[in-house]
Amino acid sequence: MLVDGKAYHTIWVNERGSVEVIDQRYLPHKFVVEEISSADAMVKAIKEMHVRGAILIGVAGAYGVYLAGRDSRGSGEVFESLVSALKVARPTAVNLSWAVERMLSRVGGPEGRDAESWLLRLREEADRIKSEELLRCKMIGEEGVRIIEDIYDRKKDTVNILTHCNAGWLACVDYGTATAPVYEAHRRGIPVHVWVDETRPRNQGARLTAWELLQQGVPHTVIADNTGGHLMQHGMVDLVIVGADRVSRRGDVANKIGTYLKALSARDNGVPFYVALPTSSFDLSISDGLKEIPIEVRGEEEVKYARGLYDGEVVDVLLCPEASPALNYAFDVTPFYMVTGLITEKGIIAAKEDAIVSVVGGQ
Repeated sequence: MLVDGKAYHTIWVNERGSVEVIDQRYLPHKFVVEEISSADAMVKAIKEMHVRGAILIGVAGAYGVYLAGRDSRGSGEVFESLVSALKVARPTAVNLSWAVERMLSRVGGPEGRDAESWLLRLREEADRIKSEELLRCKMIGEEGVRIIEDIYDRKKDTVNILTHCNAGWLACVDYGTATAPVYEAHRRGIPVHVWVDETRPRNQGARLTAWELLQQGVPHTVIADNTGGHLMQHGMVDLVIVGADRVSRRGDVANKIGTYLKALSARDNGVPFYVALPTSSFDLSISDGLKEIPIEVRGEEEVKYARGLYDGEVVDVLLCPEASPALNYAFDVTPFYMVTGLITEKGIIAAKEDAIVSVVGGQ
């Protein structure tokens, strides 16, 4: 996707063999590229949300395993310790553990291997995961655009889409998940407009999704999180598309906190509610998502402070009494029966166990 007219991915390896990422903490006010040279630095980048979004976290974890290989200097014990820290850096998005486990299962540790060829295999497997996730997101766009086309064919007017948080290319490698059908519709000349939830407490919608859409020239409007229900009541939303950090085998969806409230509003107003995700975000080991998906609780400072631009600098501003405690659940779970459909790279499927297992079970 484009940044000031130049094409970027969110993550890549430079000529020194280090990993470079777009540091999302400074967007939309500053475009910063961070060089990550060690596995410990990658753990910090994931934990502190220099990189975020389920798909990107997974790809970053894969490259983190590659960096762990460089850092371990042939020690299996050091490598294992670094990889263990990577795997649990953030608990809710299944893509992180999925990518780390795939790296280990296909390449393995350093014991009994030629160091140079082993590191090369780690790098190649991480590159492969990146390429596969990029292609999955592109295909999500090609599958999901049919929904937008159908609405436009009936409506013959701008299709209004509401999204939550940032499930765009910044959360992936390119294209995004929830935004992929939007970008494809825009490319095909279908008139679309996106309602962008601000998405407290970190404002990923207002900061990141709005910035993305602006860069790509997609019409959009930033709204407060509590506005979506009002818009749906008044027929101003044709479609809701959100992303996912983990989806259970029966179709329960873990996504950024506040997603469940959008699903409730959509259900009450007869608005289609779709979830866009690659098959790597399904977790067939979990049946009841509400009971079994781990929900990350982050620091209270994210609720109590807001980040913005002041006098040319990106600063944090206190919003509430300093002594007041705050609680910061990062995700919630939307039950399967509230989901109209799941947009995957393998097609649009029902949020039902038999449909999910038939598509994902053979992977």
